[in-house]
Order: sequence, then structure tokens, then C-alpha cells
Amino acid sequence: MPAIGIVAGEASGDVLGGELMSALRKRAPEVEFAGVGGPRMQRHGMRSLADIDNLSINGLVQPVLRLPALWGLMNQLESALQAVDVFVGVDFNVFNLRLEWRLRRRRIPTAHYVSPSVYAWRRGRVQRIGKSTDVVMTLFPFEPSIYEGTDVRAEFVGHPLAEEIAPPVDRAADQRRARELLGLRHDGSTIALMPGSRESELKRMGPLFLEAASEMVRIGSMTSVQFVVPCPHDRARCKMESLVAAHPGLDVSIVESGSHEALRAADLVLVKAGTGTLEALLTRTPMVVTYLADPISFAIVRRMMHTSHIALPNILAGRELVPELLQDVVSPRRLAEALLGELRRCREESELMREFDKIHRSLLGGGADRAAEIVLSLLGK
Repeated sequence: MPAIGIVAGEASGDVLGGELMSALRKRAPEVEFAGVGGPRMQRHGMRSLADIDNLSINGLVQPVLRLPALWGLMNQLESALQAVDVFVGVDFNVFNLRLEWRLRRRRIPTAHYVSPSVYAWRRGRVQRIGKSTDVVMTLFPFEPSIYEGTDVRAEFVGHPLAEEIAPPVDRAADQRRARELLGLRHDGSTIALMPGSRESELKRMGPLFLEAASEMVRIGSMTSVQFVVPCPHDRARCKMESLVAAHPGLDVSIVESGSHEALRAADLVLVKAGTGTLEALLTRTPMVVTYLADPISFAIVRRMMHTSHIALPNILAGRELVPELLQDVVSPRRLAEALLGELRRCREESELMREFDKIHRSLLGGGADRAAEIVLSLLGK
């Protein structure tokens, strides 16, 4: 029976990995999985070789501090995975591409699920990627063209979120149902706040988001506005509750459901740059995007970037479709002003929704099903 090694290093990778494993098992019921992943991948029968928390790292400084432990873990995984028929690295690019390179030297076919963001920064990585993996499976339709003229095989498989989130037929009806499900009022405006779910993100972005919400209420004289924060995990929920307690006059509901329902309930979302911006686009929720990192990490990344945008909707549109405020220009006042401006705009025009529709259609490519076909094609290679 085929044995597939698979490693994901964070929660988003666990989702992608779980969906891929499900699609693989439909096509090859006897397949066995071994590697590193979270609860979703473990539910699909993965034999765990290490705890995913051992790979939980952020920024540019933390990986350097954790280097000895990560190197030891890579040695351990290389040894444990040398008998698999195919290896799939799910995102977590630096670690997985190095592990893929090692396994490929042992003549094990490798696939990398989610192209590194070479369209945005460090384009020189393309050649190194080609030495690590037999195929890169990309989520965005423009990415394969970046690899043209190189030895890298790149296949667009579509974004799983675009497959999962169906285009809304009646957003107003969806909004009413979502507010009822979450116990939110139907009157006034509803603003979602999505500062991130990691402890470091909540510590850095949570206070900023709540201060921006308070400022929005103040300068906009908004008496009937309510805010909703999705926190499906206990640790994130406890942290957010402590932050909200510092703003007793603010109408904030912390809900245990995932971000999809909170976005469907909202008229607008203030969201940290990342996958949350794509979720907002797919649920047709207007947004203001922001990001605040430690100054050293941001300065290093900014110097290596090849794009003027950081929000996925803007990158996909090739222009500033939604407002993004980054680093030095970020303040509660500026975020509040941007939220008020976007709230007025989305009430007055529908062009934004047409652009969201267009991008949504471009991201459909089969998702995990197409990725599973590519992985199985490597068996016996």
C-alpha cells in the first residue's frame, strides 16, 4: 500500500493538509500517512512523528533562536520518512523545502503544496525550489507563469477556500441568518474585527483593533454599531476577553464560530493582512486591511518585496481594490477613518462586489481534488 509523508507547520497548513488527505483517501483508500500536522490531519489517520507545536514560529528572529531544535527535528523527520513513496510539504516553506531537498536526494518524489510568495518577495528562491521538489502546486492562477523558463513544474490547483465558500446568492439573507446564528442585533452596522488568532498577533494587533473600533464610534457618532470577533479557540478567546474588558463602553461580541459566519454577519471587517483578507473577499465582505510587525522584521521583508501591495485582494486585482494601512501609517485614528470611509463606499456602489465575483471565479481550479491527482501521479516516479 502507498505511504505518503506529509508535514504542515501551522493551523492553516493543517486545514490544507487535512483536505488533501481526505481527497487522497477517496482515490486510494489503502494509503497510509505519516508526518506532522494538527488535529485535522490526525483525524484523517496521519501517524504523528512530532507535535506541530514544535514548528510554531513567527517572524524572522524566532526561527534563528529555534534553529538547533528545528535542525534536530528535521534530522528526525528525514530518518523517519525515508521509506515513504511520496512526500508532500504543506506550506511552511523554509523548513519543508529543505526537508524536501533532503528526501529528494534519497530519490523520494516530493510535492510542495502552496507556492512560496515568490511573486511578492525573494524571487531568487525559484531556482532553489526546483532543486527541492518535483512539483509546486499553486493556489493562485498567475503563479505558474512565474516558474516559466525554469526547471520547476508548477500546477495551478485552485484555492481551497474558493472551492469551499460558495458565491452568495443573496448576501442580505445570508447576513440576517448569520446574525441570528451568532446572537447579534439586526439593526445598525456590524463590524467584524479579525486581528489574528495567534497569541503574538493578539498581543500586537488586538489592542490596536479595539482602539480603532472605539475611535470609529467616537468620530463617526455611531450609536448603534456592534463589533464581532471570531475566536474559535479557548486561548485566543480568553486573551480577547481580557482585551475587551479594557473597553467597557464598546459593544463587542466574541463568538466561538469560525471567521466565515462572522464575515457573513458583518457589513465591513477590519482584518490583519493574510488569509483573512481572502475569506472576506469570498464572503463578499468589504474590508480595511492592516498589518503591524516588529520594525526589524518589517524593514527586512519590505526591502525584499516585489509588489506594492500586501493584501491578497489587491495583489489579485493588480491594483488597490481595498484600503491597506501598514506599519508606520497605522494608528487607531487612521484605521477608524478608513473604516468609516469604506462603510460609506460599500453602501453607495456595487463595483467592489463585481470585482470580488471576478476574482472568486479565477481561483476555482479543483482544490484538494486536483492536488490529490498530482500527488498520486508521483507514485512510482
